[in-house]
Amino acid sequence: MSTRLQPPHVDPGTIAAAAARFATHAQPDVAYAVVDSPIGALVAAATPHGLVRLAYEDFNGGLDSVLDSLASKLSPRILESPAKLEDVRRELGEYFDGKRTTFDLPIDWALYSDFGRRVLQATAEIPFGQTASYGDVARIAGNPKASRAAGRALGANAIPIIVPCHRVIGTSGKLTGYTGGMHRKEALLRLEGIAV
Repeated sequence: MSTRLQPPHVDPGTIAAAAARFATHAQPDVAYAVVDSPIGALVAAATPHGLVRLAYEDFNGGLDSVLDSLASKLSPRILESPAKLEDVRRELGEYFDGKRTTFDLPIDWALYSDFGRRVLQATAEIPFGQTASYGDVARIAGNPKASRAAGRALGANAIPIIVPCHRVIGTSGKLTGYTGGMHRKEALLRLEGIAV
């Protein structure tokens, strides 16, 4: 006669506590969190090198699309870890509350070509409450005749708000497209005191 061993009883609270400890101490290649903002929920993702992605959750496929893209371009080792994105949440909160005009977050530029990175780094230098044209950004990035290429690089900006592509406008002063929709570009410019 054989006896069946019964699995030991494990308290669900113990399992939840172990999962929380793992999430706190695990070292994923990419950590992410959803951050609330007045212009919609944002998906923030960071590598050990810095913030690599900030996306509008309701835009271009949402959270799943953002995570799939990060998995294919960077690493499939992605873990939801709000604690690792706390500085991003805090600085964005201060920005939207009118208490911050610059961001002090490290940036991971891994998703960009050399020219794209230079364009976005030039964009990051546009001061709060000011705008620049695509031509200005191309010139600062080292290629004054590449305003269309600068526009494409800005259209691929994976870190809006922090890298303030909303501050880039047409040469005529006209507002042009924005990753999260024109209503968000207008809201960000108004927040910074720029008449739209």
